[in-house]
Amino acid sequence: MINLVESKKSFNGFQKVFKHESSSNKSLMHFAVYEPDISKNCPVLYFLSGLTCTEQNFIQKSGFQQFASNYKIAVVVPDTSPRGKDIPDSDDFKLGQGAGFYINATNDVWSINYNMYDYIVKELTEIIDKNFNFSKTQIGIFGHSMGGGGAIQCALKNPKYFKSLSAFSPICSLYKSNFAKLALKNYFNNDSNLINSFDPMYLLKEQKNLFDNILIDVGLKDEFINDLFIDEFVNECDKIGQKTNFRKHLDFGHDYYFIQSFIEDHFDFHSNILNFGKS
Repeated sequence: MINLVESKKSFNGFQKVFKHESSSNKSLMHFAVYEPDISKNCPVLYFLSGLTCTEQNFIQKSGFQQFASNYKIAVVVPDTSPRGKDIPDSDDFKLGQGAGFYINATNDVWSINYNMYDYIVKELTEIIDKNFNFSKTQIGIFGHSMGGGGAIQCALKNPKYFKSLSAFSPICSLYKSNFAKLALKNYFNNDSNLINSFDPMYLLKEQKNLFDNILIDVGLKDEFINDLFIDEFVNECDKIGQKTNFRKHLDFGHDYYFIQSFIEDHFDFHSNILNFGKS
């Protein structure tokens, strides 16, 4: 059962937030849903946020509602991890609450609550299918930073479910990125096979089903650009014939000002793919 926390009119639709007890994470979880005014059988986009974020960051800072309303696309925004006083945490922002990395932890105490991959692709998608009248076939995913990498890994592991994929400043290599090192040690005990099962770069090399295109944006003043490994990911895309639209933007950083500036492009990108395939 999901419970409505708040509902606010935004453009021609409503921005809503829900809470529920998660079976995947054994905790109370929050997620946001933007419902456009014509929502029956409309396409759905899942947005995965970056480190330290909750579902609130994207819905309050990105300005996406205008474009979701215009394009008649529903948008689902989960939290980035389980939360609560009984949930394992860390003093380092790269581990614990706010740093779920959209994986299923296997190590020790973390494995009880940190199963964000199953939460996104199994539990939350089922909740959306059962409780809303959105399309069950025209579904895309995008994200930012940790969530950009999470969107890539979720899509590559489920290419028949997620029909479209884009990312802002994604972490494209869990192996190489300093952002992920502490999480990999604690969640997986640095088990290479487990890391491979969620690493975007490794998953791409094993990919058999190509997407029509992948849109990736990054700012050239992104203070973390050397820790994202986007160029290497795009090079691997080229090797396997995966089309990408990789755009580098002068003067932009790693923040929501960057997302605000190009969010409309992402809605246009997903709309062209999802509405084209709409039955």
